[in-house]
Amino acid sequence: MAPSQNQGDFSAGSIKSHVGLPALDVSLAFPQATPAAIFPPSASDYYHFDDLLSSEEQALRRKIREVMEKEIAPIMTAYWEKAEFPFHVIPKLASLKVAGGTIKGYGCPGLSLTANAFAMAEVARVDASCSTFILVHSSLAMLTISLCGSEEQKQKYLPSLAELQTVACWGLTEPDYGSDASSLSTTATKVSGGWILDGQKRWIGNSTFADVLVIFARNTETNQINGFIVKKGAPGLRATKIENKIGLRIVQNGDILLKKVFIPEEDRLPGMNSFQDTKKVLAVSRVMVAWQPIGISMGVFDMCHRYLKERKQFGAPLAAFQLNQEKLVRMLGNIQAMVLVGWRLCKLYESGKMTSGHASLGKGWISLKARETVSLGRELLGGNGILADFLVAKAFCDLEPIFSYEGTYDINSLVTGREITGIASFKPAAFGKRSRL
Repeated sequence: MAPSQNQGDFSAGSIKSHVGLPALDVSLAFPQATPAAIFPPSASDYYHFDDLLSSEEQALRRKIREVMEKEIAPIMTAYWEKAEFPFHVIPKLASLKVAGGTIKGYGCPGLSLTANAFAMAEVARVDASCSTFILVHSSLAMLTISLCGSEEQKQKYLPSLAELQTVACWGLTEPDYGSDASSLSTTATKVSGGWILDGQKRWIGNSTFADVLVIFARNTETNQINGFIVKKGAPGLRATKIENKIGLRIVQNGDILLKKVFIPEEDRLPGMNSFQDTKKVLAVSRVMVAWQPIGISMGVFDMCHRYLKERKQFGAPLAAFQLNQEKLVRMLGNIQAMVLVGWRLCKLYESGKMTSGHASLGKGWISLKARETVSLGRELLGGNGILADFLVAKAFCDLEPIFSYEGTYDINSLVTGREITGIASFKPAAFGKRSRL
């Protein structure tokens, strides 16, 4: 027998109507500490690394900090909780003039890698999702067009992308191929006037609303990896949002399905002719990703620094207790080391000395130290360490996908290990071979 309306109606609306009054505003519910909607002042530059920057780089850093604290901090918790993207702030992010990063010309800012890195950290300090949105758009998609595109493609696509009038995504990862990205199975078949793409991509940030999709596929004639520019709304293209993430919830990661999608020859990237060509892009983007955990750790330290001085227990502020001071200092020390490694990585790239091993060690080690730093912050905030309102819980979750993308810690370790030993250890011994006793 079907349940009655009273017994069986468990719709979201029905349940909500029986829950009770809305939650108190966090400032009223917990008056002892200021929530992250009012972002704490910066307190993590203990060794004055700002002195390493030029006056222009310092000015850019201050501008980004001001915009992020004023425009993004008040809304980030609500949008993170809803797992929605705040499209209304795209003009504010565009005003930062960082889209296109190191690209010169075509309306792009032509920043130094150092300036671009510190800019990424400042965005991530307030919200990791916004930094990922910019990184995917700028340091992956735009940079691929800049490094591997034709002059006509650069003129056509980069100016509007630099102004964030249009948004891009970058499609490499597939359901069956994550770390083993070079084995991707999406195909590109040559036909009269262009190409037919067939396959699937997964975890593609910005893909559900991107105007321009940079897609990698295997050329069925050469068996090499080629790159293509796919436009939003192309027949046979479908992008759907991945639900139920615990981190970077504001980022709209998607599954992309390509079913006989026709791409005109003019939208094939002529400079992308093998998987090796992706390294030109990943060399820069991996450095940028390394600066995301730095920025996240800065924000968590700043929040903990303020919180421990405001929150009182046992008749004293939490900052007065020795155990808390030790954890705070350990966090601060980690950040100083992380910044120094990240800064040196930028300088190696700018001088033409950076190797793939350098980039991988930087990304892997920095994200590992950030994990420790953010975990300490979660401990320091006690019960409030699981509330997104006080930043740390949100940052704790947001760091997890960053720990994995652009190469997991293990994969990045193997890249550096191959470089320092000369031995590649990515693939296990062939299956089916019996070991000799």
